[in-house]
Amino acid sequence: LGREHEEDHEGHEDGRGREAQARREAHAYGDAVRQAGAGLVRAPAPRGEAGHDKGLCGGINSSVAKMSRNSMNEEEAKGNATKFMGIGAKGIAALKRVYGDRFTYTFEECGKVPWNFATASIVAEQISATKPTKLYVCSNKFKSLVAYETTAARTVTQHEVREMDKAEFSKAMDVYSFEPSIYEVWDDLHEFYYASVIHGAFLEGVVSEQSARMGAMENATKNASEMLEKISLVYNRARQAKITTELCEIISGASAV
Repeated sequence: LGREHEEDHEGHEDGRGREAQARREAHAYGDAVRQAGAGLVRAPAPRGEAGHDKGLCGGINSSVAKMSRNSMNEEEAKGNATKFMGIGAKGIAALKRVYGDRFTYTFEECGKVPWNFATASIVAEQISATKPTKLYVCSNKFKSLVAYETTAARTVTQHEVREMDKAEFSKAMDVYSFEPSIYEVWDDLHEFYYASVIHGAFLEGVVSEQSARMGAMENATKNASEMLEKISLVYNRARQAKITTELCEIISGASAV
């Protein structure tokens, strides 16, 4: 049994290692695509959120929801209309009551199957279909096992590219080679760009979620252990007091006889 448990544990560790390796590779790939569009980015308006379906992970979901909420309030204070597209039940539930009329599409239970680029492409297709004027993606960026940063990925839209000066566009994109011409493939490439941003943001969020959940569960275990120690102490004191009382009664009865 001990050997079987050890083998299961090793298999679990190998699985986690392969998953982490896949995430690192996907993250590096997504970074390269995002950097390609970084030179085109202008100040965006709030549009999307990459959250998660599960709780018990500290403020992971609430921090993303808070950033989305504050960003929409800021834009609407300037007189700009905002729309929202969300991934993950927790973030959606936090915003739905007050901001439900801004929702365009929502995606829940994405964590039931392993996240992949095909799923991100479905989200990107819906983003592209709404033809946003400006866009950014709110998500958590992994920093360490005890820290994460809630960020907004500044993402250039097709509308911004069309209105961009040709010289400025060429300056940002001439460092890359395209076949056929960039102007012929740009619409398809832009949807791929959206998918890469979504894919990378979700993977970063998953890593942040798991590390935060580890910390939250560790704190919960520590608090439960302290509570158990206190309750055990109270129980033992009460038990000892009852035993002492019974002994005193027995001794008093024996003395009376």
